[in-house]
Amino acid sequence: MKNHWRIIIIGGGQAGLATSYHLKKLGEDFILLDEGEKIGDVWRKRWDSLRLFTPSQYDGLPGFPFPSQYNTFPTKDEMADYLGEYTKHFNLPVLLETRVIKLSKTGSSFNIVTSNQTFTSDVVVICTGSNPSPFIPDFASEIDKNIFQTHSSQYRNPDSVPGGDTLVVGVGTSGVEIAIELSKSRRTLIAGKPVPEIPYDPFRYVPWFNWWFASNISTIKAPFFFQAKRFFKGGTPLIRFKLTDLDAAGVQRLPRVSGVKNGNPLLAGGKEVSVLNIIWATGYKPDFSWIDFDVTDERGWLNGERGISNVTKGLYYVGMWFQFALTSALIGGVGRDAEFVANHIKNYRR
Repeated sequence: MKNHWRIIIIGGGQAGLATSYHLKKLGEDFILLDEGEKIGDVWRKRWDSLRLFTPSQYDGLPGFPFPSQYNTFPTKDEMADYLGEYTKHFNLPVLLETRVIKLSKTGSSFNIVTSNQTFTSDVVVICTGSNPSPFIPDFASEIDKNIFQTHSSQYRNPDSVPGGDTLVVGVGTSGVEIAIELSKSRRTLIAGKPVPEIPYDPFRYVPWFNWWFASNISTIKAPFFFQAKRFFKGGTPLIRFKLTDLDAAGVQRLPRVSGVKNGNPLLAGGKEVSVLNIIWATGYKPDFSWIDFDVTDERGWLNGERGISNVTKGLYYVGMWFQFALTSALIGGVGRDAEFVANHIKNYRR
């Protein structure tokens, strides 16, 4: 394996694969690095019953539609297998089981230290996803040690959680789906401020409109972009499930968890909750600590516009939340951003 490439892509999820597709079409010299044993492993490690919340016709990457019946919702394993087939179909250059430890820059060249070897490149594209690091509030460490705690990223199925009353913290897509699943085998509570709901019926009967609106109207060019971004900042909106589904499943809805009292979760308003298990469906936070130079804003996200760093020449990113549109971090929407970045790279000279 040679050490120097014109372009190195870090991350072999949907963003990295879409970027690879467009760079290969342009005849570029590049390699994609991913720490997984197989392409799609990130999806395989999610909870067993997970399905995508967008219909299958909007779950494909550029040049290779998702092979599923129209208006169905693929499982996480089907998506993992699809990403593997996508890689094979286009013969994309991927180096697996290669974890990036450090990214630095010397002059106009990037240095990428990995678990296998050190690479250099003229260009780096970061495709590590918009949710790289699970977030659990600091006060969780004060909760009674006899209470089982885990993050939703570690949840697999009801059997992976001890029996007894269970509190799910976070009323986003993951929290709602996990709570409904758990309610079939135990008393389940869910705490937090609900995320917005996108009506499911339009997705079922006129799905093109919701997708068109999210892709072409809810963009950084729209006058109300910042309002839309704030509207969705609390988490991905509910599509396949509604809050009323929680009620129908017998899940008890509670205010947000604000702290700890006597070793128990403390709700806003001052009420303690006594449970045996807690699942933190509290989302993720950015983690670019492996980059050895300043590239992030005050919130920890990469600085730039439309995937082009505005602080480091030759540094790009794809797959970030609201990179261009509401769909930028979704499988069906990442291709447009990948093409934009690839075309910019084509014309970049250090």
